[in-house]
Amino acid sequence: MNYNMKKILIMISGRGSNMEAIVRNINNGVLHGKCEILEVFSNVMDAPGLVVAEKFGIKTTTILSKKKKRKTYNSQLLEYLQKLNPDFIVLAGYMKVLDEMIIEAFPHRIINIHPADTAEHQGLHGYEWAWENKLSTTKVTVHYVDAGLDTGSVIAKREVDLKDCFSLEDVEKRGLALEHKFYSECLNIVFSANSGK
Repeated sequence: MNYNMKKILIMISGRGSNMEAIVRNINNGVLHGKCEILEVFSNVMDAPGLVVAEKFGIKTTTILSKKKKRKTYNSQLLEYLQKLNPDFIVLAGYMKVLDEMIIEAFPHRIINIHPADTAEHQGLHGYEWAWENKLSTTKVTVHYVDAGLDTGSVIAKREVDLKDCFSLEDVEKRGLALEHKFYSECLNIVFSANSGK
């Protein structure tokens, strides 16, 4: 048994393309032997990524956030997270801001990927921002989650060349192709640095 193997929870709200890339990198890539997925969580009942996770044989859990008071949802989420107690929580298209009490319960253990340089653009629509501003390059940032919006300490950034992108769809396709490789590389760095802990 590999006692250094990290137990992770992946949180999604949609299609889960980064989640799928992480699963593939665990099965046969840079994360092989480095971590195992306890569950895939979603706040959306019909998130397409849940079907993908189940096809890989991964347990899924849903706690609906829609039409629920923020305090009620966050209390239910915190109870779930504390019971599961993963080594790391990996956000992969999870579209809600985590409550401060959750961040405090898992300090430096929640990781997110952001489709922009967090020093230049925070929040939603990172690729739209790059396209609308006619940027020739943008960046993807992997960072720890803190109480701010995309303000946590940076793990790594990687540049995306947009010079021959002729539509927002081109920008998103180019960015996601990088994300799917880069996120797992960053997780490998984090898990290796925390081996034995």
